[in-house]
Amino acid sequence: MEAIPDQKHYNLTHYQQRFNWDCGISCIIMILSTAQRETLLHDFNKICAEEGFGSSTWTIDLCYLLQRFQVRHEYYTKTLGIDPSYSEHSYYTNIIDKDEKRVTRKFKDARLHGLRVEQRTVEMEELLQHLGRRGPVILLTNASLLTCEVCKKNVLEKFGYAGHYVVLCGYDLKSQMVYYHNPEVHDEHVCRCTTDAMDSARKAYGTDEDVILIFRN
Repeated sequence: MEAIPDQKHYNLTHYQQRFNWDCGISCIIMILSTAQRETLLHDFNKICAEEGFGSSTWTIDLCYLLQRFQVRHEYYTKTLGIDPSYSEHSYYTNIIDKDEKRVTRKFKDARLHGLRVEQRTVEMEELLQHLGRRGPVILLTNASLLTCEVCKKNVLEKFGYAGHYVVLCGYDLKSQMVYYHNPEVHDEHVCRCTTDAMDSARKAYGTDEDVILIFRN
């Protein structure tokens, strides 16, 4: 692979999620331009209703929202649709009953809407390559496994699986650290952890190893 800079950082405007379900949308708000962000926040309820997800977002929902705001991106996942085994998982049981038809339809129609969705896993080296050359990355993680070395913020009170989106915004190759914005955090500092720690959180069962690569113009 091509060499990338030893360090990289994207200056994103931090945004704290307002509810217990909008971490993914909050990550998108951090990526949007100022004008787009204002539009999304002003018309928040209307846009959520039009997108059909109410108060429960899957990664495919986030892709349609990015497309709505004409943000170039690519989505990689282990599972095209919903993993049938999740119906046995307490975190997903009620969500799947409510969301299955919408999520299945959105995956099926993705190409028609110009979305690039590919079934494969993405390794950390590829994420660093993307960060180094193209733009930020939205990741689905198990928040119970995610701890910031700056603020020591984690979500250990949520035992087991707790699906949570964060935005990778940079890295330092020498220290093997990645930098990220966690929408749960109220202040504007950037969180950080080792690449190995981030891999553990993003590859945990329940995440489908969902990755959205954002391409900056």
